[in-house]
Amino acid sequence: MAGTLYTYPENFRAYKVLIASQYSGTPVKVDPDFVFGETNCSESFLQKFPNGKVPAYETKDGKYLTESNAIAFYVANDQLRGTNDFNRAEIQSFLSFADNELLPAVQGWTFQIIGIVPYNKNNVERAKEELRRGLAVLNSRLLQQTFLVGQRITLADIVVFATLLHAYEYVMDPSFRAPFAAVNRWFTTMMNQPQVLAVVKAPTLCAKVAQADPKKYAEFQAKVSGSAPAAEKKKEKKEKKPAQEKPEPATIEQPDAADELLAAEPKQNDPFELLPKGTFNFDDFKRFYSNEEEAKSIPYFWTKFDPANYSIWYGEYKYPEELTKVFMSCNLITGMFQRLDKMRKQSFASVCLFGEDNNSTISGVWVWRGQDLAFKLSSDWQVDYEVYDWKKLDPASDETKKMVAQYFSWSGTDKNGRKFNQGKIFK
Repeated sequence: MAGTLYTYPENFRAYKVLIASQYSGTPVKVDPDFVFGETNCSESFLQKFPNGKVPAYETKDGKYLTESNAIAFYVANDQLRGTNDFNRAEIQSFLSFADNELLPAVQGWTFQIIGIVPYNKNNVERAKEELRRGLAVLNSRLLQQTFLVGQRITLADIVVFATLLHAYEYVMDPSFRAPFAAVNRWFTTMMNQPQVLAVVKAPTLCAKVAQADPKKYAEFQAKVSGSAPAAEKKKEKKEKKPAQEKPEPATIEQPDAADELLAAEPKQNDPFELLPKGTFNFDDFKRFYSNEEEAKSIPYFWTKFDPANYSIWYGEYKYPEELTKVFMSCNLITGMFQRLDKMRKQSFASVCLFGEDNNSTISGVWVWRGQDLAFKLSSDWQVDYEVYDWKKLDPASDETKKMVAQYFSWSGTDKNGRKFNQGKIFK
């Protein structure tokens, strides 16, 4: 007798379980009567699985499991779980890496394309950066070996494959995939395994990134809010099928949720408030920059910028010889941004990494209220700035205008000819 898996169709999390069962030979039956939004909200289901999330698994002897990685582990065999203690630990490491590093990036990009969250250019760019960083880690690993752990397929390969599936299908076009040849080779190998094809139809790799369509987001919101037309809801109920693009509710996170949490914190004195306010509205510019192409947003910046009360600065990392792996250098930028979080309201920056592993530099253009180096206004802001050389720029000069255009559009080379690799926006 097989255990029962509760899930909606084409759930990438359920793929982990079903592929693992194909390799191990452990029979798993998918409940054919499951209806997302009905079955998992029923009293009988919630008695077994109180959080109402899927996939959920009921063993043949009446035990209950949730969380896809745990279910996949349960139905796997010893080969998939790891053949020694170190391999088992490595597999767990990759499972955490998939959930904590890859998945937020994949969903942060794909959700905006398929209409689950509203489109925001900066959030998409941030997701792209995070995905590049994660793929670089995988690529380095897979340059040395065929599979992620050991010489044969394990849960590490299955979980990472399922996590990356939608990215390869919807958004990772040939130009984005090109730097990660080893990952591409591994992904193609995985998707053509008989055990994978028994669960997932061979994916068509993305040829061109689809454009975000606001109508898709409106339609998705109508469905999740229950405002879909009555005839459409009746049809869905009759067919007992959820929307194909509908994920688990617990995984739908608005990209701006962190900003909302910050807004709920007790108000603290803002050192910028002691300075003249001027006419430049950061919120207005950030909104325009996030939603328009640079061909419009850069001229818009100059029409709005108030040089009497705001200043532009160039910051360059002092110790490029210490920069090794690109993803580690990107972590330096991200860490600095996180520690300067309370500075965001009255500042904006585009910080770029130029070059490649073991030959890179970090530099950026910053804008903030006031004419002096802003980090000195608060002891909370003085944790990273001293590792950068800072130069105040003349907003009236052509050189500054060229530099702003370069950094705001993420293009060009550094002063030593290193090509732009990736960038991060502080807003």
